[in-house]
Amino acid sequence: MSRTIAIANQKGGVGKTTTSVNLAAALGSLAKRVLLIDLDPQGNATMGSGIDKYELELSTLDVLIDDVPVSRVILPASATGVQVLPSNADLTAAEIELMSMEDREMTLRRALSDVSDRFDYILIDCPPSLNLLTLNAFVAADSVLVPIQCEYYALEGLSALLDTIEGVRDAVNADLVVEGLLRTMYDGRNNLGVEVSSQLVEHFGDQVFRTIVPRNVRLAEAPSHGLSIVEYDRASRGAVAYLALAGEIERQYPKESNPVAAAHVNQAVKPAEA
Repeated sequence: MSRTIAIANQKGGVGKTTTSVNLAAALGSLAKRVLLIDLDPQGNATMGSGIDKYELELSTLDVLIDDVPVSRVILPASATGVQVLPSNADLTAAEIELMSMEDREMTLRRALSDVSDRFDYILIDCPPSLNLLTLNAFVAADSVLVPIQCEYYALEGLSALLDTIEGVRDAVNADLVVEGLLRTMYDGRNNLGVEVSSQLVEHFGDQVFRTIVPRNVRLAEAPSHGLSIVEYDRASRGAVAYLALAGEIERQYPKESNPVAAAHVNQAVKPAEA
């Protein structure tokens, strides 16, 4: 039975797509069968997986709007063991099209029902906003992984995200949980980064992954080659981090924790004093 994990944060630039692509590759390197769904019209997860978003014959849009089977659309990524449901700018139209559809928030969940038994993990790279596409991801998912940059303002919006998760639990997906909060772009030389990281652990406990993804040049270079960091430089600090994250996720299944109380987020982390 597959585990479906939505990777989401409505704030851009926090490592969401980087995490989606590289976690997929890391799980694939552990001999897991992985489906990576690009649900972001920017198509960065598609390109980062070695697939040209400008040459797609079919995409996620066709699955959501025209009921094209997922099996007809998925393509192999450069990483072994990973298949990709690709996207490009055409997916922008899905938001409008879905609005007129009945049970629109269930569209992705229905589409995945025919292929879920073919994969060990289904990872969904969500758009950087809390829109109907993200709602579809949360309804289809078992859990939500939240990348958080270790800077104070990166925490803005976390309450809204956790409120949305709680709303989905109450309305349509009672089993949805928080997979974990992942600290990204961490620089131990930055006092604020260290402070934010320690306070996240203090307030959210085991909801924070032990793995920390560092700032890493090789990690930033890999997407331009259409490769995951595991393929591009397996010995790099970035690759080691995502391989560790894959192992951590494997070990903590089944995930039974509840979402972090959103009301605590605003008071949880304060800027480090100069």
